[in-house]
Amino acid sequence: MDKETFAGLVIDSTDSLYRVSKSILKNDADCEDAVSEAIVKAFGNLASLKKDKHAKTWLTRILINECFHIRKQRKKVTLLSEEDAWVLERREENSGNLLEVERYSELYHFIGKLKENQRLAVILYYYEGYSVKEIASIMEVTQGTVKSRLGRARKILKQYLEEGYYV
Repeated sequence: MDKETFAGLVIDSTDSLYRVSKSILKNDADCEDAVSEAIVKAFGNLASLKKDKHAKTWLTRILINECFHIRKQRKKVTLLSEEDAWVLERREENSGNLLEVERYSELYHFIGKLKENQRLAVILYYYEGYSVKEIASIMEVTQGTVKSRLGRARKILKQYLEEGYYV
């Protein structure tokens, strides 16, 4: 892959990369750092990419590793839980349509309460459109494991939504 094609991939994938990082880190500054660092690392290792068609999956895997690295280094003490802070951020950013924001925030709040591996699978599958096979490759697990995580996550989310559970 040449530098111009990589630049196009980065531009096309910016929102996607941010959402993936947000599912792990939740803090906007950390997410920006993770995305930036992943892009730099991917660019520096561009020669190691064997097939251009797998470039986005490869870049996403680098990003996930970087998110875990940042999270490990930046254990913070906050007054609000990370999920609550994330919901508040979404409400502030989208204050124009309160009803839609509350629904969106509520769903994200519930997704944020999932176990990390379930949350990441949900974000990659439903928000980023990756296939189960691609997610298995990104998360370095079997396809059956991805399906199980998605199934458990759907069951938990359904329960939250049906019971109107909201903390």
